[in-house]
Amino acid sequence: MGVARQLARRHEAVVNGLFAVTSNFVEMPFAVAESSQAGEIVLKLDTERRERALALFQSASQGAGAAVNWSELGTEPVIWGFTQQAFYADLLVLSQYEVGGPGARDVPADFVQSVVLGSGKPALVVPYAGEVKTVGQNILVAWSASRESARALQAALPLLQTAQQVHVVAWSEQQNAPQGADERSRIEQYLLSHGVQATLHWYGDGVGNPGDRLLSLTADLGNDLLVMGCYGHSRARELVLGGATRTVLKSMTIPVLMAH
Repeated sequence: MGVARQLARRHEAVVNGLFAVTSNFVEMPFAVAESSQAGEIVLKLDTERRERALALFQSASQGAGAAVNWSELGTEPVIWGFTQQAFYADLLVLSQYEVGGPGARDVPADFVQSVVLGSGKPALVVPYAGEVKTVGQNILVAWSASRESARALQAALPLLQTAQQVHVVAWSEQQNAPQGADERSRIEQYLLSHGVQATLHWYGDGVGNPGDRLLSLTADLGNDLLVMGCYGHSRARELVLGGATRTVLKSMTIPVLMAH
């Protein structure tokens, strides 16, 4: 909530909080769920969870800042329902999934990926660990000449235009090849046309996991935001072979703005 309000205040926007969790009924055996006594217990658990979430939301909404609204899904599947609501948002603010965490049962493990791919909307994913004090003051853009990178870059422009520092890491086969140099020149000129002056970096030797290298570079540069495309290859291929998206979502330490 803090990150969402920080950005909304900066860009004169409104935060719409959506309570979207998987009911405890889903995890119950059918025979048990049919029991009236068990049903009452599960309904009570769901109600208590909803009340805790609302109390936290109201507490986080206090004080000066952007206007906030609260809404809830009904009984529809959580990914489908959230994706439908996402169509009417400019930016999604989501939390990194914490395996084994207190909220791990609330949504499926692939919630973030599924919503980003299903909605086509850019999402700011916030790490579950640590405190996020600033977002968008020192930004790293992971760039490749792809639809996903282009969509993420466009979504990030309002943040890039107000950032104190912007870095771009470009991916190409050979650092000094004409094609690689042309790509870096194009992205530099594109950003300059939008009032963004960036420092360019290059990764292209194919050594190591791209996601690990991105996260390492954000640490070296002291970035507070990473901008990247989500699933540049087919999702099935990335799930089998790994990839930058999967690695970053698993090991991120700063907010990540991604789009597909």
